[in-house]
Amino acid sequence: MLGINADTNPSGEVTDPKTWHRWSEEELSRDFDQWMPIHPKSDCKADGISHGTPDREGDDQLLRVMLFEDVNEYLFSLSSEEARLSLVFQFIDFYGGRISTWSCTNSSSWAEKTLSLEAVPCSIIDNLRRVHDVLTKTESISSSLSFESLLDSSHRIVKRTDIMKFLRNAILCCLTVFPHNYILEEAALLAEELLTAELGSVMPCRDLAKRLLKSNRQDVLLCGVYARREAAYGNIDHARKVFDMALTSTEGLPSELQSKACLLYFWYAESEIGWSSSSGSEELSRAIYILCCFGSGAKYTPFKCKPTSLQQLRARQGFKERIRMLRSTCARGVIDDHSIALICSAALFEELTVGCFAGVEVLTQAFSIVLPERRSQSYQFEFLFNFYVKMLWRQRAELKLSKVWESILQGLQIYPFNQELYSSLVEVSHFHSTPNKLRWIFDKCCQKSPSVVVWLFALSFEMSRGGSQHRIRGLFEKAFTNEKLRNSVLLWRCYIAYEINVAYNPAAARRIFFRAIHACPWSKKLWLDGFLKLHNVLTANELSDLQEVMRDKELNLRTDIYEILLQDEIQL
Repeated sequence: MLGINADTNPSGEVTDPKTWHRWSEEELSRDFDQWMPIHPKSDCKADGISHGTPDREGDDQLLRVMLFEDVNEYLFSLSSEEARLSLVFQFIDFYGGRISTWSCTNSSSWAEKTLSLEAVPCSIIDNLRRVHDVLTKTESISSSLSFESLLDSSHRIVKRTDIMKFLRNAILCCLTVFPHNYILEEAALLAEELLTAELGSVMPCRDLAKRLLKSNRQDVLLCGVYARREAAYGNIDHARKVFDMALTSTEGLPSELQSKACLLYFWYAESEIGWSSSSGSEELSRAIYILCCFGSGAKYTPFKCKPTSLQQLRARQGFKERIRMLRSTCARGVIDDHSIALICSAALFEELTVGCFAGVEVLTQAFSIVLPERRSQSYQFEFLFNFYVKMLWRQRAELKLSKVWESILQGLQIYPFNQELYSSLVEVSHFHSTPNKLRWIFDKCCQKSPSVVVWLFALSFEMSRGGSQHRIRGLFEKAFTNEKLRNSVLLWRCYIAYEINVAYNPAAARRIFFRAIHACPWSKKLWLDGFLKLHNVLTANELSDLQEVMRDKELNLRTDIYEILLQDEIQL
């Protein structure tokens, strides 16, 4: 009746590879549509699942029903608040939400995360884009290629609305368990931005931020997070009003809430420096005033004029006394975000009032507060080192570029997987070193501390400069000689995409694809790349066999090939 012989083997039915290409597109589309498990009590009936004779659609939906028995044996309890927070942060990261740094890149969780990547996350893309912009800004390279464009990331934007809505709501629920956690609050606002960005709003997360502040007016860090988001959209005056409101309200708050003002002062001053356009601008005067209020402990009032020399002297003495007290607590291993904000604020104050050498000296002394082993495992001190490099780069006119270069290399010895340091390394080398010198450093890093991050930046450097195909292929092949990196789905996908989209060598891409699925047979995205990108190279029988293997490996296929054939029959 449908024009399809049900007794015929599926491999015999599909004679056109384009049919398998359409199947893979539909499969990928359903992957993004059907990401949420169905709760049996609320959704079964609505989706056509009945307790009697379910129809075909009901059968498909039944596979998505999540029962307690399905997850019972995987449930466990977490006793510490740190572990529970870590689980929430990883949950946000898993669903593609943007979140501030919460763990050191030397941690085992970071290494496992980068090794399991199937696509380039936003945090790494931002730094890779910075590398590409630096390398192509001063050089007109016709064969330059952005690493970001290597993998088609358009599918990550489409159909993210439902996911971001779910993620925002989930984070808001978590905030009832972890109140006043600014990392979660920022993640909620960023999810709201991704959710409403398509509407072209002047400030996508403004309504949510105001609603959260209305429910808890004492949450000063939420004010700071909100002000930073306003600043990110260029709403400088509005951001200042929010910062001023938060700082003026800290006076009457309990002492435990007043201690959180450290981050507010630092964020406000750093924002003003970011807005400044010249050394004598009003923004720098505002930054000095904000830091003076912080250091001296004076009651904060909105900026009116540049602070006097006496006010600056009191602030300097106040910062020194606070850091002296901080040394004793850090020596006992107690270090938090507020402590790092204090150190960064003191360094900014010295940089603005005395000079870059004084600011660098404050940071250099801070690094000696704890032992190197403890410093290398602390994300707070990793943030401090990134801040240190940014200050050196900002003052490169007074400092020698060799100082910045040596500091970055020193940082990579402590934090060999830090993506911001690799981004800074490429940027500084563009003005200070030669391409071969940078290649030698990348090669050394790859040998000493092999990771997906190092190879991504090495590949991005070569592609942005229009490097030779032989050199780029050599980087890929060298990566796969490492036993761990051989299991990196992301590197395999990039290699296939490079051969297809850049080298225009489909035969090589075909060979690499079969190597890839042999090394990483668990990755559905990797298998689908063969259907989506190699349908002009692979035969219909080969694609049919691949789909059979995918079913055998239980890769959760959602589309039957007969659905595609039926669509063709209906069109005819």
